[in-house]
Amino acid sequence: MADIARLSINSATIDRRLSLERCVDACVRHAIPAIAPWRHKIHDIGVKQAARVIRDSGLEVSGVCRGGMFTGPDKAARARSLDDNRRAVDEAAALGAHCLVLVVGGLPEGSRDLAGAHDQVRDGIAALLEHARAANVPLAIEPLHPMYAAERACINTLRHANDLCEELGAGLGVAIDVYHLWWDDTLRNEIARAAGRILGYHVCDWLVPTTDLLLDRGMMGDGIIDIRQISGWVAAAGYEGYVEVEIFSAKNWWLRDPEEVLDITCRRFQKHV
Repeated sequence: MADIARLSINSATIDRRLSLERCVDACVRHAIPAIAPWRHKIHDIGVKQAARVIRDSGLEVSGVCRGGMFTGPDKAARARSLDDNRRAVDEAAALGAHCLVLVVGGLPEGSRDLAGAHDQVRDGIAALLEHARAANVPLAIEPLHPMYAAERACINTLRHANDLCEELGAGLGVAIDVYHLWWDDTLRNEIARAAGRILGYHVCDWLVPTTDLLLDRGMMGDGIIDIRQISGWVAAAGYEGYVEVEIFSAKNWWLRDPEEVLDITCRRFQKHV
């Protein structure tokens, strides 16, 4: 049974109906100790105000969502992306975040060159690392399910993320999301290989049938992922940080009262994680 003291709420789980301030207040009411805010919610009130609100609440920031999107059709586009990623690092530092999560980007528009996209991702992360190290903000590569390879993230396995971490070195780790990785028959071995560089662990569930590949995630226990098993592998790899609940659910959980969502999240977290 997971300890509620390790629960973090990704703000996307409830923020469709709440400002960042109200997300923070709701977490405090439910004795949830950490939050992972999205950058657009930070920008809504400004970085300084967001940092003050979170600091005054006593919540920790398990991660900031998100940096990345390193791929682009030309050098100018990739330079703009790098500038934005440096700003994301600075925002994460201001909030005292444990990491900046990277969704790395897919194929540039009009491209079929997957290997070239991989190279752009590697080069973009390498270029960002110096700034991130100086700011003391670890970067967490989040591999996404292969269905997102073309448009969101061309790093789709934990193996690929581990390879990049070993190539690029200090300041770079991984965020393991069960929604994206549950299907991979090398997952147990790659989680063990990631020991010492797991910066985040994200949970929700995969529904059958899934009616929307982006916006139909399930609450833990409603789908087919053996979350407890994966949590055991992550624990065996030495990860003792926050476990982040991140649910995109346009037709269910986003329509419910956020207080109800958090009540159920806390119960399901203890039962299924």
